[in-house]
Amino acid sequence: MGTEKDLAIEVASLYPPQGEWKEEDYFSLPDTNRYVELSDGRIIMPPHPTFSHQEALKRLFLRLQAYVEKNNLGIVQIAPLPVRLWPGKIREPDIFFIGKEHSDRIGETVCGVPDLVVEVISSSTERTDRVEKFLEYAKAGIREYWLIDPEKKTVEVYSLRGGDYILVGKYSGSQVATSEMLPGFKLRASELFLA
Repeated sequence: MGTEKDLAIEVASLYPPQGEWKEEDYFSLPDTNRYVELSDGRIIMPPHPTFSHQEALKRLFLRLQAYVEKNNLGIVQIAPLPVRLWPGKIREPDIFFIGKEHSDRIGETVCGVPDLVVEVISSSTERTDRVEKFLEYAKAGIREYWLIDPEKKTVEVYSLRGGDYILVGKYSGSQVATSEMLPGFKLRASELFLA
C-alpha cells in the first residue's frame, strides 16, 4: 500500500499540469468550498481568508444585498461562485453584482461578466487584486470595482472609463463611500471594519 504522498501524486496525475488547464478540466474538479480560479491555463487556490477579511465581506454584502433587493436592481452574490470573464479566464470575486438588465449572465455553475465586483484585500492577495484582477476586470468591461482593505481600513471605488479604471474615491473612518453603478447606495467606511 502506498503512502499518502504517493496517493496524492497519483491523484494529481489525473489532472493537466499547470499551464495546460482548460475550462472543461476546471469544471470537472470535485466540489469544494475553497476558492479555485482558472487563469492562463493555471489553477489558482488563494489562501484561506482571515477573520477581518470575512467580517468586512459580510458587512458589505449584507448592506449591498439589502439595497439591491429593496430597489429590485438585480442580484448580489458572494464567493465562492465562478465568474467567466472570457473563455479560459475564471475568477471568483469576493462579491459581485449583476443588474437585472443582464440577468442572462446569471448561471447555475458559472456567471458571466458582472456589473460591479468587490475584492477584500489581504497581504497574500494584494498584488493579484491590485494588478492582475484590476487589469482583467477592466478588460472584461466590469463597470465598477471596489477594493476593501481591512488592515488599512479603507474602501477604494473605481469606475471604468474608456477601458481603464479611474479612482472615484478612497474612503476611511467616517467618510461615506458611494457607488456610481448603484446611485443612492452609500456607507461609512468604518461600518465595514472591526473597531
